[in-house]
Amino acid sequence: MIKKSVLTMSLIVAMAQTACAENQPEETAAEQQDHIIETVKTVAAPAPKKLPVYNAPDSDWRDLDPENTLVIETVHGQFVIELYPEIAPLHVERIKTLTRNGFYDNIAFHRVIQGFMNQTGDPLGNGTGNSTLPDLQAEFTFKRSPEDIPINVMGDVKSKTGSATFNTGFYKALPIASKPDGAAFATKTGKVDAYPLHCKGITSMARGGHDINSANSQFFLMRAAEPNLDADYSIWGSTVYGREHLTKIKVGTIGETKNFVPERMLKVRIASDLPPAEKIAVQVLDTQSPSFINFKNEQRKLTGRAPRVCDIDIPSRLKP
Repeated sequence: MIKKSVLTMSLIVAMAQTACAENQPEETAAEQQDHIIETVKTVAAPAPKKLPVYNAPDSDWRDLDPENTLVIETVHGQFVIELYPEIAPLHVERIKTLTRNGFYDNIAFHRVIQGFMNQTGDPLGNGTGNSTLPDLQAEFTFKRSPEDIPINVMGDVKSKTGSATFNTGFYKALPIASKPDGAAFATKTGKVDAYPLHCKGITSMARGGHDINSANSQFFLMRAAEPNLDADYSIWGSTVYGREHLTKIKVGTIGETKNFVPERMLKVRIASDLPPAEKIAVQVLDTQSPSFINFKNEQRKLTGRAPRVCDIDIPSRLKP
């Protein structure tokens, strides 16, 4: 079975070329990829100044849909993840199915890379395992209409091919890049191309390095932004509560890091399935609200520049 990797092939190729230039011993493709995964360390950006607990009118806070909210229990606390079936329906359905079957309970974070991501979802715990369900078709991109999936535009980014300019912004708590809304009027469907962005807190599906349709049960939570993964892995959710715990998961890789004892997901549940005593009512600042515009302006004052979409930690709170 192919070892699951969250590195893009372009990144792997670039690093492999560097290794050859240094006259390292010749390796097989599989050994080369394993060596690259072991040595890659994404340098984390300096921590931004912390914003105060954000105060906004109750009307500017948005309730989560319990049926599309995932709650992961860890020794550090809870990750509350908003799911987006309108963006990646196959992957959201898979996550919900496996969760309701108890598949993810006590599963290890088997590969955790500082400044990059926390990978989990392998029942074997060594990066080679999956569920018994069939692999999924890739959902790297999607079509959006400005009415059904609105975004609060924050900036621009070049497409991966460099042939087009995409707007960046938020749909709910999901950072995305999209062709401009105006382009929708020139299409028969009234929709434009878009894709989610791998910012901190994003949950995305792991897959085999060569087969884009090999995602199954393994997934990863981003510890930091990594644009090299954009439009190359299927994003299905965003961590909206408990983001401060993302970088507390123990760093290391099973089979590669000496004496590494991984941390685990203790329990994973869909919020609508939780008993009343365990329910957690999380609200997220509405990214279409006036308060979100104020929040962006406050961050600009703190940093001295307009924030990019991956700079933004959308405020959340427990419902009063």
